[in-house]
Amino acid sequence: MGKLAAILDCYTVEPSGLGVPPYISPYTRQAYSALRRAYPNSDVRYLTIDDVRWCGNGGQSFAPVPLSDPLTYSATTSRRDALKILSDAEILAVIAGDAVPSMHLQARNGSPEEISKALALTRGRRILIGPLAAQLASVSTALADEFDAMHTHTVTSENLLEGSRHAAGYGRLAADRDSYAPLIGQLGWRPVAEIELYRGCTRRRFCSFCSEPVKSPAVSFRDPADVLDEIARLYAAGVRNFRLGQQTCFFSYLNRDAGAIGCLLKEIRDQCPDLEVLHIDNADPLAVASRSGAAIARLVARYCTEGNCAPMGIESFDPAVIEANTLTCTPEILLRAVANINEAGTHAGPHGLPVLLPGLNLVYGMLGETHRTHYENLSWLVRILDSGYLCHRINVRQAHAYPGTEFSAALRVAGNPLPSAEHFASWKADISYVFDQPMKQRVYPAGMTIPGLHSFFVTGRGTWHRRLGSYSIQVVEPGTARPLFEETELVVTGHEPRYIYGTRPDEAKAAA
Repeated sequence: MGKLAAILDCYTVEPSGLGVPPYISPYTRQAYSALRRAYPNSDVRYLTIDDVRWCGNGGQSFAPVPLSDPLTYSATTSRRDALKILSDAEILAVIAGDAVPSMHLQARNGSPEEISKALALTRGRRILIGPLAAQLASVSTALADEFDAMHTHTVTSENLLEGSRHAAGYGRLAADRDSYAPLIGQLGWRPVAEIELYRGCTRRRFCSFCSEPVKSPAVSFRDPADVLDEIARLYAAGVRNFRLGQQTCFFSYLNRDAGAIGCLLKEIRDQCPDLEVLHIDNADPLAVASRSGAAIARLVARYCTEGNCAPMGIESFDPAVIEANTLTCTPEILLRAVANINEAGTHAGPHGLPVLLPGLNLVYGMLGETHRTHYENLSWLVRILDSGYLCHRINVRQAHAYPGTEFSAALRVAGNPLPSAEHFASWKADISYVFDQPMKQRVYPAGMTIPGLHSFFVTGRGTWHRRLGSYSIQVVEPGTARPLFEETELVVTGHEPRYIYGTRPDEAKAAA
């Protein structure tokens, strides 16, 4: 009889990658491959922190039916046996950590306290993988002492029980790779596979708050053949949704080689003819604004699926903040990048959605911030609106002091708190109603039909729907409680800054 091994996914969030369901992260796949390679006859079970929460609550949701519960959303096939698996596993791989603050309607990342409670049930060896390992490696804590090994970036069958502080080579990771079918078969949801194209940042000067240079100080590109091999194995296992998102800038892959990027996208479509989603994530506006960036945008629009988003980090429109944090992208460059994406992708795809739109990322709480910072941000956002451009979404957050960054060091010697410490909530609301809601009305006008939605959450407002993919719009169907994962299409009836309202086509027709 082989070993019983287990993976406990407490979810990860990084600037360059998502590991919250429906996304399945590279960390999860690496851990699975490493365990299978190290223990060939082992039974590797995949669990989520939601499985453990559900069992800990007596096999019940924390919310009354029919409402959904963000603590017990993501079920696996082993949910009912989760606590026994933790107890019996000879080795447990925990995946966890937020490199940036995050909130999700349908999920909540495992907290250190929850992880510690789960470890109290285990008797086997314990290893930690992901951003939490990087955080614990820099500070001595009781939680760190509960693990036999920690891996800050990657894990392989060779160093599984030894720990690692540097990323393994892509060739070494590929050597562990086998069929993903047993892993994918344990998921209770349709996954989006997060695919990494490279490590590091191609900029000559790094933004003061960015964690990527700390995580990967040198740029390392994956060979396109290796990327295709991983995608093909996931496709063979039944995955039909992919996001090329685990890197700082899709457009900078292979040093902005449009020809090679076009070949990669075409090969993915050729090898995976029935894929449903092929999206990208993370786009450096410096790269997007270039001539090669315009060419790559056209390739993304040609080969990827509709509803795609290229999120760009202007971070701040304030010249003082840009200079103080070596952001390098100016508002004028961002406008050129927005124009390139709009020229390539605002046309409708086969199902009626824009093919490719830009997204915008703003960060408050950076060095050099004043009250004028918010004025500059609003002024430039209004200029984007007045220029007639389309944007998929805007993300507004506060800066996170990641250990080892210039920003983290500067905060330790800073004096008075920055203005956003007090005003962030009201400033974010300004952007929501001045920019985000009008843009939602422009991109998703009333009467538009949004296809390919599935229900994923129920609150007192109604059923929440979304498409699978990058930053998909959330559509609320008021006054309903649909079964989770039910597929449908909805007609747009109203708009809020962060979501829109919709109704069934027959009801919309009757109301008309």
